[in-house]
Amino acid sequence: MDPAAESPPGTLPGEESPEMDLSHRFSKEELALLYQEVLYTILHRLGKPKQQHVGDSQELYSYVQKAFGMDAEEHSAIMQQVMELESPIYCLKATVKEAKGILGKDVSGLSDPYCLLGIQARGQEPAHPDHKKRTKAVVKDLIPEDQIHRTQVIKQTLSPVWNETFILEFKDVETASFHLDMWDSDVVESMRHKLGELTDLHGLKRIFKDARKDKGQDDFLGNVVVRLKDLHCWNDQWYQLEPRTETYPERGHCHLQFLLTHKKRATTSSRTQPSYTVHRHLLQQLVSHEILQHQAGSTSWDGELSSHASTVLYLHATQKDLSDFHQDMAQWLAYSKLYQSLEFNSSCLLHQITSIEYRWVQERLRPEQKAELAESFQSLLTYGVSLIRRFRIIFPLSVPRSKERLQSLLRVLVQMCKTKAFHELCTPSPDLTQMVSTALKSGTAEWFHMQKQHLKPMVKSIEENSKALSKLLQEVIEDLKQCQKIWNKLFSTNLKLNIFSIAYLELESLVAEHVQQQLHEVDSSMSRPTAESLFDLYRKLQELCQMRDSLPNRDGPLALSNFHQWFEEALPLWLQKAYTTTLERAQRAIQMDQLKPYGYHKHSTSTVDLSTCYAQIVTTWQQLNWPDPEKAFMIMVNLLEDMCKISLMYCKLIKERAEALSLSEQNEGEAANKLCIVVNNIEQLRLLMLKLPSQLDWAQLEQRMRGIIDPQQIQNALHNQLHSTVACLDHEVQDVVQALATKLEKGIARHIQELSSSSDTQKPEDSIIPLMKFLESELQYLNEHLVQENFKSLLTLLWQHTLSVLSAAQGPQVPSFQHCQRLFCALKSLELCFHAEGCGLPLETLHSAAFQRLESHLALCSATSRKLIQKYFSNRIQQQLDTSSEKYGAVTIKALYRPSEQKLRVEVLNATNLIPLDSDAHPGAPARVPRGGGPDHPVQEERAAPPLRRSFRLLDPLREVPAGGGLSAADRL
Repeated sequence: MDPAAESPPGTLPGEESPEMDLSHRFSKEELALLYQEVLYTILHRLGKPKQQHVGDSQELYSYVQKAFGMDAEEHSAIMQQVMELESPIYCLKATVKEAKGILGKDVSGLSDPYCLLGIQARGQEPAHPDHKKRTKAVVKDLIPEDQIHRTQVIKQTLSPVWNETFILEFKDVETASFHLDMWDSDVVESMRHKLGELTDLHGLKRIFKDARKDKGQDDFLGNVVVRLKDLHCWNDQWYQLEPRTETYPERGHCHLQFLLTHKKRATTSSRTQPSYTVHRHLLQQLVSHEILQHQAGSTSWDGELSSHASTVLYLHATQKDLSDFHQDMAQWLAYSKLYQSLEFNSSCLLHQITSIEYRWVQERLRPEQKAELAESFQSLLTYGVSLIRRFRIIFPLSVPRSKERLQSLLRVLVQMCKTKAFHELCTPSPDLTQMVSTALKSGTAEWFHMQKQHLKPMVKSIEENSKALSKLLQEVIEDLKQCQKIWNKLFSTNLKLNIFSIAYLELESLVAEHVQQQLHEVDSSMSRPTAESLFDLYRKLQELCQMRDSLPNRDGPLALSNFHQWFEEALPLWLQKAYTTTLERAQRAIQMDQLKPYGYHKHSTSTVDLSTCYAQIVTTWQQLNWPDPEKAFMIMVNLLEDMCKISLMYCKLIKERAEALSLSEQNEGEAANKLCIVVNNIEQLRLLMLKLPSQLDWAQLEQRMRGIIDPQQIQNALHNQLHSTVACLDHEVQDVVQALATKLEKGIARHIQELSSSSDTQKPEDSIIPLMKFLESELQYLNEHLVQENFKSLLTLLWQHTLSVLSAAQGPQVPSFQHCQRLFCALKSLELCFHAEGCGLPLETLHSAAFQRLESHLALCSATSRKLIQKYFSNRIQQQLDTSSEKYGAVTIKALYRPSEQKLRVEVLNATNLIPLDSDAHPGAPARVPRGGGPDHPVQEERAAPPLRRSFRLLDPLREVPAGGGLSAADRL
């Protein structure tokens, strides 16, 4: 394994762990001089401590002793040296910024203000308007003239702006006080000039006042007195101008800035090195100590210093009078160097580089400072790019906040390369995006080779190599997923780089080369375990290839475009394994099947197992997704043939299983139950086979085959083979259903025979009760245990058998009236039973030709004489109604037969469409109706009735019969 992988996050190979003390980065002599510097700073501290700083010097001594790793003896020796050094010159760096609201002393109502300032050595309480009388002493009366500083005169204003800085030396901060007097400069002017500036009565009063004072005497505007011991090291605030008298208590305010500094520090570092360099070294030492003391480790340190470290650095920066720019530069140099050793949160660097960019003025740096800053830029850039190159190890997702740390580093590098300082000092400026892209490529290759070495099998064989390759590919795929889902956003946002594309193209090429090297020994004689391991490898390569769809640009083929060709020797073994696995599982499932319903289903467990096996075959086809269309078609043909073989084998074995279970139980009812389950199982298998075209997506395969294989060949190889298998399954279902029907036919025939031989005195409704109870119990059970399609097939067979049994029950001789009644009642009851209010067989199936013939014959044989006569005449009437010919016209008659008198009375009502016979084209002959009795029945003659339309309104029912067609039947006898 690469030794770099064993280093803790944040360290490079060969570097120290963050837990190690970094004091040795300074030599012992350098560390002692730096320690002398910090003790000198604490000893000669100035200013009142701020609230966030440490005021106790002893605490600071203890802190720096720990930070520098000094024991008590070393500390005492260096402290003694510091005590013997000459004290620095204490200075107050005072900046008079501006004033506002001052008094107007000139005739114009404005003033020409200037300031006199200095430090009074002896103690004197500053004037206060509330509890003490204001002093009338001024700076020129309190401070020697050579120690007084003067600002420029700002003409004609009440809000002057000076921004002038003065260095005022003092010896004792406890007794010294700062004094500032503000005056209105008075220049001798002519009376005419003053009158020209006059604007109001108040100005006239000032003219008279000026006349009384000495020529050229300046007017007092106010003063500010501040005790130095009340100041912090750095102050910036507005002070109220105090009056000498009570005349004008409100005299405005003056904006002052103070900085307590040193001059001529006696330490060796201060005398021999630039201030910002010493400050950088001190900052570097304290920050490294702070990081090492951080409980959560260096990577979570956010740059916040302790109050002790902040106090020491603050005192040193103010005493050395370091500008904000130089402090920022020192912090950048220190933090950027420490980051390369400790790798703390880089947000600190972002703050520093932003501050340098904000205050960047190249002319303020000496050549050596420019070189130092440029070197820090180049060093951090090189180090940062090296971290990015190894980001998988340096910023692992298993470590908290790794994503945020990498994002912070990218932002720092981007911001640094955008700064004016970077472009001016680092020429020619490097292309950060190109550097990172190159680093990511090389880092990806390094990571791949490291993983390859780590997963290298101990035993060299094709099987072990395949397993190792699968594990390696799994690592590659997981890495690419992380690049796509997590890292890509960071690099895209900060550098406009697609790290997924970079990593994929690099890894895809490396994987292709490595896999080809490992598979060059593969041939068709490989073992089954080897083939299985190769299939897993094939799937991993397939998943890797599918990820190329996420590439933004895909120009030209990739190295893995035809990887499937490497596995052609293993393909037959994969298909054979799928077949044998499914066959063995199906055989075991049948052996274990007790042919009982599985849960809420009507089929048994073996069908569930077989369905799972077929689903696995479908999954295998989808996983193969063979790119070559012609080869893919042959694979599909093989898979379909295997599933068809297994289906037919299943039908055979499941029927044998049912027979074996039936023989062992010796129960006719249980045997029927087993047959029901067999029927349902085969039906379920048939449905599975019918779903194969959609599950295997034959439509998409046929589209790929277009122009390669003849459609008729596809039809023969796939569709016809499937239809043939389904037809065989249908035949198997029908065979088993027929077997079930045969078992029931005996019972139906027996009950119908009993029905035929029952007594004539028994009612037909009572005689059919045993038959209906038998059918109800048997059909109800079958309906519950058979799927609907098979149950209806069984009903159809039973219905056909029942009709044949009923037909045979009539016998060769003419049956009796009661016998026919029983059979007819049974037929109608069976019709209702098999129809079951629409839940059974449809009426179209029930009303077959055999049923209609049998129904008609039994209806006639079971009818009474009166009903037969009625039926006869009804048929005759229907025949006449169906007659459409009116050759001789039509006549309407009414007939009445009286049985008691044995007379038939016929009344002719009217006639229509008669043939004209008279010369005037009108029929005039009377109607002659012969009586059917003999000579005792004379012929009656009557004239034709009114027109037919009128006759229909008078009589009902009316019938029309053809003229000359003989006597018609009446509605009622």
